[in-house]
Formats: sequence, structure tokens, C-alpha cells
Amino acid sequence: MRSIVVSKHGVLEDMAITDGPSLKPGAGEVRVGVHAIGLNFPDLLVISGKYQILPPLPFSPGKEVAGEVLSVGEGVMRVKPGDRVMVQIEHGGYAEEVVARQESSFVMPPGLSMVKAAAMGIAYITAWFGIVDRGQFRFGETVLVTGAAGGCGIAAIQIVKALGGRAIGVVSTQEKADFVRGQGADGVIVIDNRDMKDALRDEVSALNNGRGADIVFDPVGGDIFDAALRSLAWSGRAIICGFAGGKPNQIRSNYLLIKHISVSGLHASDYRDFHPEILDDAMARMFTLVSMGRLDPPISGAYRFEDYVPALQEISARRVQGKVVLVTDVGKATGQAA
Repeated sequence: MRSIVVSKHGVLEDMAITDGPSLKPGAGEVRVGVHAIGLNFPDLLVISGKYQILPPLPFSPGKEVAGEVLSVGEGVMRVKPGDRVMVQIEHGGYAEEVVARQESSFVMPPGLSMVKAAAMGIAYITAWFGIVDRGQFRFGETVLVTGAAGGCGIAAIQIVKALGGRAIGVVSTQEKADFVRGQGADGVIVIDNRDMKDALRDEVSALNNGRGADIVFDPVGGDIFDAALRSLAWSGRAIICGFAGGKPNQIRSNYLLIKHISVSGLHASDYRDFHPEILDDAMARMFTLVSMGRLDPPISGAYRFEDYVPALQEISARRVQGKVVLVTDVGKATGQAA
């Protein structure tokens, strides 16, 4: 069983593929043969040693996979061998097998490919809980999404539209704007190295019938978050879920008071660890939307397992439109990854 292993924190090229024995599930655990692996920006932070949760060395990074259940441990009732599942874990996903709690294994709907299922892990969960739970989204509201062409951004755009809202995306280039419009956004704002302190508020208002956004969903941080906060309507809600393109912000409390707005943080994996029943409900609702054709994760690139370095470089260079996925030999051989 091969794994992509971090033996020391550093650059992507420091990782290596190692071979080891097959895994064994314990009580309440599921052993999954991996077909596809979702890659995310936090993986880069884990590999470099800059993430808030770091497993002991050596380890395999990776927080989401899709594959087939190979065996189950004592007491497992949720899934059975042969089931097609999407699995969410804290680390260990860059491997041909994973072992996970049964509560973190979700049977996929028919017709959902392994590649698209792997792309539905952390990005869609983050977007769902950011918009539905922390953002308290209501039908017909307008959501401003920063970093809209990335995995979390596109997930947020699709979820807002699927739930009956209006979505405005913020992107860095015109090429990304065309992509986000193709994913259903009602409007797109291109930064293109402009000073957005006042421009973002004015352009949101122009796209939203003279009103600000009801919710800001922000995986980017830095200056764009400051501008997005100014773009909120009265009693709006801002959700911070990452700092992919910036830095943590200092938020002026008087601004929150004057506009009657709120700012919430989101660490999506906490739902997996502390409230698996809430995560279970969210995945069931999103899988229903998949079956209805209202959610469809776009794949920016599907790479061979061995090509993890160039795949991750696409994320670090911010060239991704949607999600990047690795496909294992098993995924290729079965044809189920397509």
C-alpha cells in the first residue's frame, strides 16, 4: 500500500512515496481502497508546517478521499464492503488505503464519480456550514464570495444558487470571471490588481439593485476581506473560513456596531470531530442536491497519484478553477474515477 509521506516539514519536493503494509480497521472503523484524493490549500500549510493542526512526523497529508469499502471493524453498521464512499479525515488521505471512523464515511449517490466525490469534501462542507449554519442564509439573499474560482468559492456559488439565493463572485482575473459565471454566478467582480477599498462596495451595490450583500463568504482574508466587510448591507453577516490570499484581519468593533453586522469564524472540521450528526445531515442534503443536478463539483485537473507535486503547485500558484484531484492506480483500473 503506497502513501505520499511528509518526513520533514518543508517544500513539496521533500515528500516521497513509500510502500507499506495494508491497513487494518479497528472497532467502529472502515478501511477504504482509495480511487480519488481531493487536494486543498490547507494541505500546503500542513506540508510546510504552518497549519494549526499538525500530525506527528512522518505522516501522509490529505483530508478527503473517495473509494470502495474493503473491510470494516467490529460494530460497524453504517457501511459494508463494496460500498462506494466519500471519506473525510484530518490527515492520511494521500494514500491508496485509508482507515476512518464510520461516522466520517458517507455512501455516495449513484452516478456521482469518485473524482467528483473526492472534490466534495472539505470545500463543500466549508461552504455549506459557512452559508447555511454560520451565515444563517435565507431564501433570496445575496452572498458575496471571495476567491470564487477556487474549490471553496465555487462550492459556495453552487450552494447559494441551489438554495435559491443570488451569488456574486470576486476573482483576480477575467479568465476566472468567465469560469465563475459559467458556474451560475449572478455577477462577478474582477480585482485585477485594483484598489478595492471603495470599489468593491460600489460594484456590489451596482450588481445588487443598490444594496450591499447579505452575507460575505471569505476564504481569502487580507485587504479583500476589509473591502468585503464594507460591502455588507445593514445587518449583514461575514464568514471567515481561511486566509488563502492574505493575512488575518483586525476588525474595528465600531464598524460592526454602526452597520449592525456580525463576523463569524468557521473551522469546518470541528463539525466532523464534535458534531458528526450535523455533518451527516449536511452531506445527505448535499448529496440530494447532487442527485437533482443542482450541485456538480468542477474539476480543474485530475492527476496521477505520482504527480502530486505539479498538482499541488497548481493550488499554490492560484491557477485552480474548481478542484484538483489525484487518481490512484485502482481508480484508473476500475474506470470508476471518471
